[in-house]
Amino acid sequence: MRLKDKVAIVTGGGAGIGRAISYAFSAEGAAVVIAARNLSRLNEVAEDIKRKGGEIKAIQTDIADENQVKNLMSETLRQYGQIDILVNNSGITGPTARVVDMNLDEWNEVLAINLTGAMLCSREALKNMIARQSGCVINIGSEGGRSGFPMRSPYCVTKMGIIGFTETLAIEAGEHNIRVNCISPAAVRGERVINNAKAKAEAQGISFEAVMERLIGHYSLKKFIEPAEVAAAAVFLASDESSAITGHTLVVNCGAHISHY
Repeated sequence: MRLKDKVAIVTGGGAGIGRAISYAFSAEGAAVVIAARNLSRLNEVAEDIKRKGGEIKAIQTDIADENQVKNLMSETLRQYGQIDILVNNSGITGPTARVVDMNLDEWNEVLAINLTGAMLCSREALKNMIARQSGCVINIGSEGGRSGFPMRSPYCVTKMGIIGFTETLAIEAGEHNIRVNCISPAAVRGERVINNAKAKAEAQGISFEAVMERLIGHYSLKKFIEPAEVAAAAVFLASDESSAITGHTLVVNCGAHISHY
């Protein structure tokens, strides 16, 4: 087991990528703390992992709230005594709108959750990691952090920011034997990609099917990424197998970045 005796916090652990990472970490021997705003989803995951023999704790948390983030870390330390791995996965897509029509409150909400939330969680988790001179932070980015998506400016801004945050934090934390990396997936199969495609179809006046086909049409592998494929990358980056890797963005995107024709 590659993560035996490790304690991992996974934000957004109740659904999608975060859910898959939680299962994968547990299967590799980690004690997992999952956090999100939706407590019912967290409890569903926690109960299932417990039935499978895993060690897991669910803590309802709004990562944009500084006090709730502090509570997440203190509760984790109270129960497990250490934080070895932090996965900053929580995020929202935000509005489907051109900049000229952008609502400021919606813009600010995306920044607060996707970017400030990652900073708050990292800041608080690092205190224990630095004290122990060991740790690993994994930020979940997006293909939208590598190139712009029309009508998705706040999302792309935050995901581009996550890459910069990853590299900066890797420099700052390296002297404490703490690694910081990012995973950048393209469209991951699941509820979010379906909802996003529906919103885009409505905004552009085209069919849902056309949006879905266009979405993966330029991928070399012509398929959606599975949540388990992102989770496998997270296990690698959290394990000793990647002990010399930091400040890196691992692309898991079915070749989206190389196939534009």
